Amino acid sequence: MSNRLFDLVMQGGMVMYPLMGLSVATLACGLDRGLFWYRLSRHEQRVAHDVLEAAHYDLDQAIAIAERANDQPIARFLLAPLKLRHPTPETFRLALEAAGDKEFVKMHKGNKLLESTVGLAPLLGLLGTVTGLIQTFGNLNIGGGGTTASATKAAAGIGEALISTAAGMLIAIFALALFRLLVSFQAREVDYFSEVGTELELIYRQVWYAPAPNGNGQASYPVDPIPEEGYPVR
Repeated sequence: MSNRLFDLVMQGGMVMYPLMGLSVATLACGLDRGLFWYRLSRHEQRVAHDVLEAAHYDLDQAIAIAERANDQPIARFLLAPLKLRHPTPETFRLALEAAGDKEFVKMHKGNKLLESTVGLAPLLGLLGTVTGLIQTFGNLNIGGGGTTASATKAAAGIGEALISTAAGMLIAIFALALFRLLVSFQAREVDYFSEVGTELELIYRQVWYAPAPNGNGQASYPVDPIPEEGYPVR
């Protein structure tokens, strides 16, 4: 199998070398991103649930839970506003948005590589087609009563053209499929972050924050929640 693959690469001409480089980079990107999303999906919902549940009763406990799961993007996202000291709701939301943007940048890792591969691989394959056809025409002995050797060289040029074209298309198709899959994961994650962040902000507003009693519309610092059933005083 490996010998067959090596023979195809050799028959495809010089263009096959950058194509193989793109294929290796795309495969490595796919493995890296697959491991990232697998780890994320295993613990994300549990971490978010535990932090939100603790935030109803004790912000320090919620912070501790988020810090223990600091390897999870959702934990870092929720921890950012919780670590602030007496933030206003506006500051709380800004901290969520800033942390979310930072995590989304990490989630988009590899997108540029895949986009470049989708664009470059077919063009490199087309370049291989052109060089193969040039070699073919150069080996044709038109009107000279051709020989078996010239026919063999012409066939090699045609093979180079077809192999490089097929390789470029296959690599581009794989990179595009992987890119679209990652984009769908990223879009789903944006929605989930928005949902969880909104829930945490509502908890902060309703349980831990009270407006200033002076009536001038200015916000004060968080206070202990009013004793209610299920919400013990800190």
